[in-house]
Amino acid sequence: MIRISSQQIFTGGINRLQELNSSLNQTQEQISTGKRVNRPSDDPVAAARILKLDQELSRIETYQRNAGLAENRLQQEESALAGSVDVIQRIRELTVQAGNGSLSANDRKSISSEMKERIGQLANVANTRDASGEYIFSGFQGSTAAFGKDASGSWVYQGDEGQRVLEIDDGVTVPISDHGKGIYSSIPAAVFAEGDPGNAAAARIDGIQVVENGAFSAVSPDDITITVDTTAGTISAVNSRTGDPLTVTPATYTSGEPFEVAGVEATITDAGDGDEFTLRAGEKQSVFATIENLIDGLDNIDKSSPGGQAAYDDLIAASLQNLDNAQETIVQKQTELGGRLNAVDSTKSFLEDSSVYSEDIRSQLRDVDYAEAISTLSFQSFVLQAAQQSFAQVSQLSLFDRL
Repeated sequence: MIRISSQQIFTGGINRLQELNSSLNQTQEQISTGKRVNRPSDDPVAAARILKLDQELSRIETYQRNAGLAENRLQQEESALAGSVDVIQRIRELTVQAGNGSLSANDRKSISSEMKERIGQLANVANTRDASGEYIFSGFQGSTAAFGKDASGSWVYQGDEGQRVLEIDDGVTVPISDHGKGIYSSIPAAVFAEGDPGNAAAARIDGIQVVENGAFSAVSPDDITITVDTTAGTISAVNSRTGDPLTVTPATYTSGEPFEVAGVEATITDAGDGDEFTLRAGEKQSVFATIENLIDGLDNIDKSSPGGQAAYDDLIAASLQNLDNAQETIVQKQTELGGRLNAVDSTKSFLEDSSVYSEDIRSQLRDVDYAEAISTLSFQSFVLQAAQQSFAQVSQLSLFDRL
């Protein structure tokens, strides 16, 4: 027979009441916070998994912010490029209009005036800023305007060739900027020709245009050197870099008559014996310089002077080609931006799915089931109340009651 003292009865009863009360308080806390695990001791295994899921969700949230920022920057750049295409298209329309032979000098000056406004508009678009005030086409030099005027009043690129990238997921980066030099300044130029300084004073080459792209591409970007032999009455041409001879059709020189070499058609007039001309096939041009040269020609070329009409026609033809090249370069960049935006959109969808999945798992581990918790609370309250009443009865038992 085991003897149980009154002290043991009291101690055991109080300990049991404390345990029941602690369980009741824990259930009440779970209901009030909505969380099944409020501290690691509630469920150590679940608490460790919840901590990892919290870290994963924090990582996903950071990448989602980056993806949103990348999308905004790319959309802003896309909008700026679309604006540039519109401006260049309007300048091209004015150039076509300027090529009308019936226009007077005043008409050409009127066209020139609008072009001056348009080139300023194009510069404003190229100097677009993002939400933080940085110029989006300046590379890493975000605080410097992409394009500004130099001492001569010409528009020049002022940034660098840096490209910013942003990480939008583990190991996934996307470029969020493009430097203005590649978009507006380093554009393939139309083929043009230069005469040797030692040529006859009246000698000139004009009417230059690419008539066969395949033959031209086989030589470009190498220059072509053309030599006139008036004694033999022939024209010869070589690749300026390699010295390889190129076929000239027709090879007979006739002043003012067109000929073709490497897919380029040209006309040489009033050449002297041994005069040389160079066709520049691999040059780059700035769309701003193209427009500035066009404006200068509209204002200053005298079409009534010897060779003035030919120079004017060459200017219009070369300008149209350069403007087309500028538009093509920008459209290619727009296509590239579309691919980046698709990549960002796909990553955003993946991150959203990952976030939903991780949230669901964390909720299963951490969040309380209210129906079950309320039922448990009711049961615990009943047990605690019964234990309190039982303890009250047991605590009154004493030998002194039998005396």
